[in-house]
Amino acid sequence: MSDIKEIAKNNKFTNYLRDSWHELTKVTWPTKNQAVRLTIIVLGVCLAFAAILTLIDFVFGEGHSYLIQWAFDSANSAQ
Repeated sequence: MSDIKEIAKNNKFTNYLRDSWHELTKVTWPTKNQAVRLTIIVLGVCLAFAAILTLIDFVFGEGHSYLIQWAFDSANSAQ
């Protein structure tokens, strides 16, 4: 029986789990108010970036459509 305990003691996976649990006990977890505030900040930043990317996509899409129409008009006027 002591052989099993010795093997478990020197097992890399067991050591990893033990060390991970030990590190988790050192973590300073945020309070509820901090968690809510930080979540709102993250959501706000995500929404702002989504709006900026939507605007950029719209501008490039309109520019692409304009260039295609311009090329089509140029090809037709050359004939």
